[in-house]
Amino acid sequence: MPDIVFESLHPDVSPPRRGTAGSAGYDLAACLTGRTVRTWHEGVMTERTAAADGTFTLAPGDKALIPLGFKAQLPPGIEAQIRPRSGTSVKTDLVIANAPGTVDPDYPDEWCVPVKNGGPAPLVIAHGDRIAQMVLARFETLGFTPGVVGQSTDRAGGFGSTGRGRAG
Repeated sequence: MPDIVFESLHPDVSPPRRGTAGSAGYDLAACLTGRTVRTWHEGVMTERTAAADGTFTLAPGDKALIPLGFKAQLPPGIEAQIRPRSGTSVKTDLVIANAPGTVDPDYPDEWCVPVKNGGPAPLVIAHGDRIAQMVLARFETLGFTPGVVGQSTDRAGGFGSTGRGRAG
């Protein structure tokens, strides 16, 4: 399997790395020094510049695309799943807005993480904060053939269908 091609867009940004040799996820860190961040408040998008000290404050309920300061080209057939970090989820009100998100192997631009402040107070994100993790996964692509889909099991009825008609 070939490596991921990594292009740093800022001098202090390094490739994502795993916390331990046994870690599945690669930590993703915010790149905020001198950056403009797209934010959404009540559905309206604006752009705001991070503070001079590299911090960015997100109001309660607001969303933002936090830049990571790099581009990466994944090998064909590999996606990057963007997920919350357990420590960040427990210690802060930072929510990954579309978790798990997917970065496709043909995505050519800077990687960003869509986040939301899920708490009641302003949330400060600092340059270099580990805000999410990336887990790599293989995927398949298949075509669709027109046809009739018959019932092959007793699972008809959708959500919760495995528990219907069973005791306990």
